[in-house]
Amino acid sequence: MENADDLVARAEKAAQWAGEPFLREGENPATVLGKGSARRKALDQACAQIDEGMEKPLNEWRVSFSLMLGLERVLSEAKPQTATGTSLRRHQTDALAGMLTELIALNENIEDEANPDIDEMPSSEELPLEEEDDLEDNETEEVIEDPGAERRFRFRHPTASGKTIAAAGFVEAAQSIGVLILTHRRLLVSQFTRDLTSEGYGERFTKIILTDTPSECDNPLTVQTYAWFARHVDTIKPDTYQLIICDEAHTALGEKTSAAIRRLPDPIFIGMTATEELIAKQVSDVFPASVDDLPLGDAARRGLIAPLRSLRVPPAAAISSVPLIGGDYDQDALAHILDHELINQAAASLYRDRFKDTPGIVYAAGVDHAYNLAREFRAVDLKAEAVSGRT
Repeated sequence: MENADDLVARAEKAAQWAGEPFLREGENPATVLGKGSARRKALDQACAQIDEGMEKPLNEWRVSFSLMLGLERVLSEAKPQTATGTSLRRHQTDALAGMLTELIALNENIEDEANPDIDEMPSSEELPLEEEDDLEDNETEEVIEDPGAERRFRFRHPTASGKTIAAAGFVEAAQSIGVLILTHRRLLVSQFTRDLTSEGYGERFTKIILTDTPSECDNPLTVQTYAWFARHVDTIKPDTYQLIICDEAHTALGEKTSAAIRRLPDPIFIGMTATEELIAKQVSDVFPASVDDLPLGDAARRGLIAPLRSLRVPPAAAISSVPLIGGDYDQDALAHILDHELINQAAASLYRDRFKDTPGIVYAAGVDHAYNLAREFRAVDLKAEAVSGRT
């Protein structure tokens, strides 16, 4: 039997070196650091690197174990929270817990001897003829290589349910590694920076660290756009970011962005999205493993978002002829189909009859369409103003 005091001593030494605890108060060392466990694997490899004289963990170790240990630290609290004490809600905690489960599964040593009830696979000579034929068919199937796919995960939470706080939970768990957050609009870069600063992570923010840029810290936090990332992915300094969080992950499915993601096979990717697809593309194509899924109906029942009510109006114009560009409708062509006086008048009349003076937002097909709609709304005695880049 292993010496418990020796395990504790090794764990304390490794914790100082790695920046994350291997043991917490009240835990049984023999249980949580038992042979074959993911945490024991992290400890053994950490001690081996320490014995080799390494002052800090190798990038491979940080990718494999730092976030896993950080998630265990965050989730061990009675109320998981951000650096400033904002408590994570149940669905946000579920996303972290699902991620931890996946990382433990990736890292645990599962020995065949530990599963005596699993029969060995019979040789091809023992298989019936039809099963042999199936194997031959499978061997001819084209295998598409996707390096790093096993480290790309996703979770789906509805819009306005607090994905930014969930991201803050991951940043809290990743306090010893570099984190890069990608989003699809420059405005959201500012929003993420502001929100994460208010949650206590402002001191970690740094500009993107490129190959010719000296690293100022081991745990940088950077926010950038997908467009920038797709253009400059090959110039990002290797071993800098071990965790990449992809906001609105369904917008990362374009050819250039998804190709850029696949050119970085080493980091862990977490895709946050409110939808599983964009037109014909699936989020699972780029982020294969789901760690949490909160349907709209469940979010409404929990009071996370407003109750859903929908009113479908028969279309007054056929948009089937509008071409798709980058997975979305061509804006000019869509406006050409929808921006007509009679359609705009019908929209205004419908809103007045159905909602009266209830405040709301009307999304238009373009800037000119927005101004034309606002004019028709005012014509039926509704207060309306167009908001666009012009304002």
